[in-house]
Amino acid sequence: MDPVVVLGFCLFSLLVLLLWKQSYGKGKLPPGPTPLPIIGNILQIDMKNISKSFINFSKAYGPVFTLYFGMKPTVVLHGYEAVKEALVDQGEEFSERGNHPLIEKVHKGSGIIFGQGKTWKSLRRFGLMTLRNFGMGKKSIEDRIQEEAQYLVENLEKTNASPYDPNFILKCATCNVICSIVFKNRFEYSDPDFLHLMEIFDENTRIVSSPWVQFCNTFPVLLDYIPGSHNNYFKNNVILRSFILEKIREHQASLDINNPRDFIDCFLIKMEQEKHYQDSEFVIENLIVASLDLFGAGTETTSTTLRYGLLLLMKHPEITGMTTDGGQGETRKQVNNVDVASL
Repeated sequence: MDPVVVLGFCLFSLLVLLLWKQSYGKGKLPPGPTPLPIIGNILQIDMKNISKSFINFSKAYGPVFTLYFGMKPTVVLHGYEAVKEALVDQGEEFSERGNHPLIEKVHKGSGIIFGQGKTWKSLRRFGLMTLRNFGMGKKSIEDRIQEEAQYLVENLEKTNASPYDPNFILKCATCNVICSIVFKNRFEYSDPDFLHLMEIFDENTRIVSSPWVQFCNTFPVLLDYIPGSHNNYFKNNVILRSFILEKIREHQASLDINNPRDFIDCFLIKMEQEKHYQDSEFVIENLIVASLDLFGAGTETTSTTLRYGLLLLMKHPEITGMTTDGGQGETRKQVNNVDVASL
């Protein structure tokens, strides 16, 4: 038989098998658009406006639907009610985190955000306890935030009311609050090391969110053999890890187990307490990644919220008008005769 015919038959059989496997899996999954073999639904999604594509899918298949990114099925929750039911009403069942090949290749399951099983539970419990001890969620952290807010206002005043994009400086402010918890100290906004650190965080966020990386996560084998922005992510993480490791060594040299100053000190003390346990989760690798996790989880999310708040202030300047409730001494904002303090 002609080798070309044999090859063609094998490829055809493989495509049929892949399509059958996808169709078989769909019987156990929510409805969704029919995927193509190998590439799934990628061609049916507008990569320049993914949210619009999801809106259209939700109209056709409901608030819970299935999309195939390559050969990997992904269940999409669209809309407040669907998300609330899954993450709040059934939060325990949906507590696991999905795979992210790019990040897993770098951190290898270490840390809090992308840790799994025992590692995630131990580090998460320790992280929450330590952050609470240093004031997270309490009034005691207010002084740090107020101090950083003052630096932020001073830097904004330097713009002299000229057009200015506050995105970067808001990230600097939120990152500094985290620095004060992880490293005990903040950085000046003009500090070259701090600016370089912020630029790397910013670039990594753009890379992870890019369509190219989403494509590479669908076909992880590409991460090892094809050039692209994901290689910049790998290089950036080498720099970030070196920065954190340097801070850890500084803390090790001046550690006082009776007077922990920050998150790194608390972790080092825990490492000393569990150094005889072979399966302890408290090792240097997890400290490096957990420290990076705190920056990754707090800087971008909080600065984005602040930026959105500034946008609302610009769109509705009337809410900056303040009135004082003489009876209770509370400061209240009035928006179209609506008491915002009660919302």
